[in-house]
Amino acid sequence: MKLAEERHIAADPATVWAAVLNPQVLQACVPGCESLTGSPSEGFEAVVVQKVGPVKARFTGTVTLSEMVEPHSLRITGEGKGGVAGFAKGGAFVTMTADGTGTKLTYEVEASVGGKIAQLGSRIIDGFAKNLAEEFFNRFQSAIEGPAQEAPADAAEDAPADEGTQDKPKKGWFRRLIG
Repeated sequence: MKLAEERHIAADPATVWAAVLNPQVLQACVPGCESLTGSPSEGFEAVVVQKVGPVKARFTGTVTLSEMVEPHSLRITGEGKGGVAGFAKGGAFVTMTADGTGTKLTYEVEASVGGKIAQLGSRIIDGFAKNLAEEFFNRFQSAIEGPAQEAPADAAEDAPADEGTQDKPKKGWFRRLIG
């Protein structure tokens, strides 16, 4: 399975780079991640619980960061074993470029599975992988930028203007943590 996407993150590339390397951010962004230990230089060990179709499994595995060009790009490679359910492995090449008011984050993902999970069929696996990648990057973007600013039009018109808080975007938890 291959997937390529891009998104705009309202933060400078250095902030996005720091978030990509932060184990707390990664653990919070990976759906089903129970634990993530290690460091960017030595790699990470992770425990992730996922349900793909009727198969639910606890995967234990490793994540390695390589080809790092600070703060522009890196390769993320991972492999996990889920016992009887099978295995999953894959990687992503992530690039970050300054883009006006923030960072354009582009990622190309390749993934493969084997064992019982592979028997589910490529349509189920591909859909699951795409949803997993999208959820990861939605959580990643929210950790940096903060929650999406969505207010119904009627509420915005009727609400009194609160001096000092109007037009101030909320920071994501990671940006509050670093600055």
